[in-house]
Amino acid sequence: MSGGANGQAVLDPENGNVVVVGGGLAAARLCAALRRKKFTGRITVLSAEEVPPYDRPPLSKAVLAGERDDAPLPFDTEKLGVGLRLGTRAVGLDTTARTVHTEAGEMPYDALAIATGATPLRLPGDGPQRTLRTLGDALALRKELVPGARVVIVGACWIGAEVATAAKAAGCHVTCLELGAQPLGGALGEEVGAATRPWWDGIDLRTSTAVQSVEADGVHLADGTVLAADVVVTGIGVRPDLGWLADSGIATDRGILTDTRCRTSVPGVVALGDVAQRWTAHTGTHRLVEHWDEASTAATAAAASLLDWEQGPEHDPVPYFWSDQFGRKLQYVGVHGPNDDLTVDTADDGSLLRAVWSRDGVLTAWLGVDLSKDLVKARTAVGGPVSALA
Repeated sequence: MSGGANGQAVLDPENGNVVVVGGGLAAARLCAALRRKKFTGRITVLSAEEVPPYDRPPLSKAVLAGERDDAPLPFDTEKLGVGLRLGTRAVGLDTTARTVHTEAGEMPYDALAIATGATPLRLPGDGPQRTLRTLGDALALRKELVPGARVVIVGACWIGAEVATAAKAAGCHVTCLELGAQPLGGALGEEVGAATRPWWDGIDLRTSTAVQSVEADGVHLADGTVLAADVVVTGIGVRPDLGWLADSGIATDRGILTDTRCRTSVPGVVALGDVAQRWTAHTGTHRLVEHWDEASTAATAAAASLLDWEQGPEHDPVPYFWSDQFGRKLQYVGVHGPNDDLTVDTADDGSLLRAVWSRDGVLTAWLGVDLSKDLVKARTAVGGPVSALA
């Protein structure tokens, strides 16, 4: 490794040693990007999971619905020349000695990429509760979604809606509890969320409902009600695991703070995917961008930064994500704010069709329901006059 001054490479492209902590999409894409950029040195991936990298979106969709049993990524370790160490969890980091501490021992590095993702939040209480983050989570939950099962889902945002979709299709009796006033309200705002209510027909959707804990006898609500359940699924968000980075010198907030080149506060260390709280000009802040598209596309910038710390491509795309729920495909591009102007269009049945956010005549975000044909136009229009959508 060199100092990186005047655009010099910080990583020896022929003999350098790169360690990637995390075994998901971002890690797989980063390995491929390094090889595309002619890096021929050593790459070692440390994954806490016991299975090779896989795609997460199908877990709450095709896997949970029983349409497939796995979702492997195209990650050929032999072809890429990557050492994959499964079941290896990082527990500490010494950036001065350039060493990752794992449960199995120490792993030295010349350059480091952190792509550890995030961990689902859980509710208080000693009762059993499922989350949906890993392949094992999806397969275990699928076994419990049987006809007649009493399924209580806590959280009516993306995961909650997709689990409710699968549970209803499996013939379960589904109750969904949401702290906010509307489903998806926390992500999209109450007006847009209200327009999705018709989708929840056949599900006991209870909004403005606070959950106190999950106990052996069921879900305890703040008003004293206890809901008996055969299956409890908690979908109230995720949080990056930052504890192992204590005393590493890497700046963190809710995630690892990075710039638009995935660089952390420590030279030679990049972060990408759900763990990264990346600077974005779209809001003028550091944001956690916990979407598949971000994890997939950040790898090019991260690889370039490891090879040349001073110069390289910026990564600050218009955010995009999608969700399949209740037989509909939602697609969203942009970043809207709470005070943006909002126009909501509804379908013939009164349910959500389209939402458009703008500020001072500038398009900030667009959401379409089964409107894939309009996505490209909307994506290119974000940041320009809202009239471009006409």
